[in-house]
Amino acid sequence: MTTEQATAQTEVQADTQTAQVAPQAQQENANTENVRHSNKEVIAYLAEKFPLCFSVEGEAKPLKIGLFQDLAEALAGDEFVSKTQLRYALRQYTSNWRYLHGCRLGAERVDLQGNPVGVLEQEHVEHAQQQLAEAKAKLAEKRAAEKAAAKEKMKKRPARKPQHNKPYNKANSKPVNAHAASANSAEKPQKLTAVSLASLKQNARIKVKVGESVKSAVILEIVKDTARVQLDNGLVMNVTADRLFA
Repeated sequence: MTTEQATAQTEVQADTQTAQVAPQAQQENANTENVRHSNKEVIAYLAEKFPLCFSVEGEAKPLKIGLFQDLAEALAGDEFVSKTQLRYALRQYTSNWRYLHGCRLGAERVDLQGNPVGVLEQEHVEHAQQQLAEAKAKLAEKRAAEKAAAKEKMKKRPARKPQHNKPYNKANSKPVNAHAASANSAEKPQKLTAVSLASLKQNARIKVKVGESVKSAVILEIVKDTARVQLDNGLVMNVTADRLFA
């Protein structure tokens, strides 16, 4: 590899590599310069100033090797962005996935005015693809870790107690059938003895079969083959002898 090729490769790798600035260098920079704009704001500013070179949406065009120097000269004295901010923003721009996607065989680099200045070489394309693969792998690893952490957090949550609509048998803590529970609570069948109307007298206590149940009542009067009775709940009714019991 010639000296010129080595220099070109170094510059391209600086353009396409992920921005990895040492914490100490970042701290020194923060102490010497008041950063007024984020990288995102600087990139949006560059896209506005040089729309044929930079973009904020879609696939980005590969940049000319050594474009930073052209930018520094074009924006010399610009109060919006400093050289240091410009350098950080440019590194972030060229490490973005959409920029790395655009670094493919046959793609042409562009200058600030969008003019083609040469086709990407094979080694530069491979470098960009490697950077993209590493970035995707890191993201996948991060998401897997987050998913595992969320799953572990769910395991540590206290289990919810089951709720049942059916009544419980406290003796064995098992749900019992609601109909069976109702049947158990019903009154046991009463032993009834049939009576004749002739043997009944006014104000006598009597049992009256009303539907499937038996009610207590008092005789009000006997009228031919029926008896007029009043149930304990106050209801007055006429009943035949077959529904009267002692």
